[in-house]
Amino acid sequence: MSAVPAAPDQIVHVVDDDEALRDSLAWMLEANGHAVVAHESGEAFLAACTPGMTGCVLLDVRMPGMSGLEVFEELGRRRCGLPVVFITGHGDVPMAVSALKQGAVDFVEKPFGEREMLRVVEQCLRLERETRDRRLQEADTARRLEQLTQREREVLELIIVGKLNKQIADVLGISIKTVEVHRARVMEKMGAHSLAELVQHVVALEPGAAMR
Repeated sequence: MSAVPAAPDQIVHVVDDDEALRDSLAWMLEANGHAVVAHESGEAFLAACTPGMTGCVLLDVRMPGMSGLEVFEELGRRRCGLPVVFITGHGDVPMAVSALKQGAVDFVEKPFGEREMLRVVEQCLRLERETRDRRLQEADTARRLEQLTQREREVLELIIVGKLNKQIADVLGISIKTVEVHRARVMEKMGAHSLAELVQHVVALEPGAAMR
């Protein structure tokens, strides 16, 4: 099976104390176009983990020292957004299911097949890439909102709730021509090419964030 290569900046982090499994998994992933960094323990991975890290984590549940669940909890405390997949033995499935409820993406039970592992890894990388792109878009939208004047913000708020130019003019006590000027400036400053695009970008922010 030929996998779809990850984005150049995405790395699959394999965290497992079993050297043979770690090496074979890294070899299989690299052969299918993925960049891989292997870590022999949870502590080693956490020491290498940085806020800007992208990709995903394949994390063994049972390891000497910190367990996979403890590493996962620490990633949560660090607000690390990397998708995590647990590698489990049969007896570890209940723990893995518990981790899913806490935000892990999936678990793969040993022994696993190449096709299954590649499917899960590609799912994780796609999720991480989409999440990162969405956050970048939200940050750009928030930055653009900061550039609006108070009046432009008022016009934008009324546009978002579906008011027409005449209705906006009545609410704000200004002329329709003035509304049209403000509306054009809002579209330009927000980098929106259509009303639908403008609304989509603004409402994608957390509730209330757009007008704070």
